[in-house]
Amino acid sequence: MMKRVVVLFSGTGSNLEYILRNMHGRQLQVVAAICNNPSAKGIEIARRFSVPVSILDHRDFTDRESYDRRLVEEIESYNPDLTVLAGFMRILTSFFTERIRAVNLHPSLLPRHRGLHAIERSYEDDSPVGGVTVHMVSAQLDGGEIVVQKEISKEGLDYQSYYEKIRTIEKEALAEGIRIVLGLEGEKSFQKVVDYE
Repeated sequence: MMKRVVVLFSGTGSNLEYILRNMHGRQLQVVAAICNNPSAKGIEIARRFSVPVSILDHRDFTDRESYDRRLVEEIESYNPDLTVLAGFMRILTSFFTERIRAVNLHPSLLPRHRGLHAIERSYEDDSPVGGVTVHMVSAQLDGGEIVVQKEISKEGLDYQSYYEKIRTIEKEALAEGIRIVLGLEGEKSFQKVVDYE
């Protein structure tokens, strides 16, 4: 039986689209997509793939916990094996993290550069490498158990080139992390992608 996945997103939906194009209906079933931004471009992507989309605008709630209570209720209604945070720009409360098994994609090599603007901060730091992390969601911001990390060299890259490489490898890392957590392939992975095109 195919594993059931719910994807949460806030923006363009490029990672959602990657999952839908490369995994949906083959390795897993995306049973729903949930977005907190009514104007997100990813809503149309989910609809194009005939995936049910729920829009839960966080601005309609008085506080984080009341939003998370409604979000958890919506996720649980689909009975997923895993929830995937794919560009979901919300800090989650313990109400969510204690009830939902989820992975998050973060565009830096954690524990470096938790939180916002991670790509910029990673590019500007003194390390010769940057990368992405897929980790389990926990009560600590970007602090859950690491599932996958992919590393690239920053040597010779301007910011735009670095940004584009990060945006490419994050999709592969997210897919790999999902497969690992769902038991669809091997163990944890750390990969150096030095000459990545």
